[in-house]
Amino acid sequence: MNTKIKVLTISDHPLAPSGVGTQTRYFIEALLKTNRYQVVSFGGAMKHDKHDPIKTQEFGDDWIIYPVDGYGTQEMVRSVIRQEKPDIVWFMTDPRFWGWLWQIEHEVRALCPMVYYHVWDNYPYPTYNRKWYMSNDVVCTISKVTDDIVANVAPEVDRYYIPHAVDGNIFKTLPDADVMNAKISTLGSVAKDKFVFLWNNRNARRKQSGSLIFWFKEFLDKVGHESACLIMHTEPHDPNGQDLIQIIEHLELDKGQILLSTEKYPPQQLAMMYNIADCTVNISDAEGFGLATLESLACKTPIIATMTGGLQEQITNGEEWFGIGIEPSSKAIIGSQEIPWIYEDRLNGDDVVEALVKMYNMSAEERKQMAERGYQHVMMNYNFENFERIWVETMDGINDKYGSWDTRKNYKSWDLVEIE
Repeated sequence: MNTKIKVLTISDHPLAPSGVGTQTRYFIEALLKTNRYQVVSFGGAMKHDKHDPIKTQEFGDDWIIYPVDGYGTQEMVRSVIRQEKPDIVWFMTDPRFWGWLWQIEHEVRALCPMVYYHVWDNYPYPTYNRKWYMSNDVVCTISKVTDDIVANVAPEVDRYYIPHAVDGNIFKTLPDADVMNAKISTLGSVAKDKFVFLWNNRNARRKQSGSLIFWFKEFLDKVGHESACLIMHTEPHDPNGQDLIQIIEHLELDKGQILLSTEKYPPQQLAMMYNIADCTVNISDAEGFGLATLESLACKTPIIATMTGGLQEQITNGEEWFGIGIEPSSKAIIGSQEIPWIYEDRLNGDDVVEALVKMYNMSAEERKQMAERGYQHVMMNYNFENFERIWVETMDGINDKYGSWDTRKNYKSWDLVEIE
């Protein structure tokens, strides 16, 4: 008889390089390493050539991944729950993607608890999310901002603050000789002494990819076009973003000032990119967490970031700074018919240029000290071992408190009766 705790995860594909996919994989692997869990995953948020279930070599039958379009459907969830009989359903990303799942929460939660790993970007409190928070047994939060939001909007729901983590065995400082060789390979021997900025993000509107290129040109006009370059690790033709190649050509930055990195790199190669860089930049209008900046700090590369969402707690602990934080100059409201409002933090271009110049003019020793503080901040607050331990303890506790199927408890299901 199988006595392992079975978890159904619904999220970005856990083998994909996205931030959500990476954290989902870290979560799953933490459970599987205990040898007390089995996992069935919906691998979503990407296009698939095939939809056949897959296994990983390391975990075999203990981890089955079903590639799905979007994040799946209600019928897929019903079918897998009937077939696999999970003890816990765990899902992650922005609540805008989960209305269809919460519509059947009465079916799911009658059998097993629902655990939502919540991503949210900004204040003011999204009071319209209350009904969604209350549709879960447990809400786990990725940042202090998100945790405060849930605490105020739905204080009744069980809540756990579990910030993202970075694998320090991969994202770390690398030997100087290897870094220099990689830098020469990337930039060429003539440009190896350039100051290197790195932008590692999805080419999406809120990430401000096009604006960064425009402001980087203004920065180069101040310090000299031969003095620095910007590596953009992204898809230049993402349908959710802009045509970055045309913008670069339009601004005449196609002579080594901006380099596009478009290959899907494994984590080890990403770590080398952070080591090549002198500074990593993230100027998003809104950011639930921002994994790239955390990875950068783990490699002892300082950051420039918008003081918004989860980025704030990465760039400062309230006393020390691990990069340059840019305060928003204004706010804008976006939304939809389902989401009445989301506030975005907008930056002033002059402030971005000033931050780039400040980082560029900083002495190597100042940057080194800043990077060392950032590294210590990451190791203390976002270390991998704590992340794995806390998730295992949390899931063990949820299984004990809520049970599943014949042992389901602490959930009151609705009984429909005919009105005479």
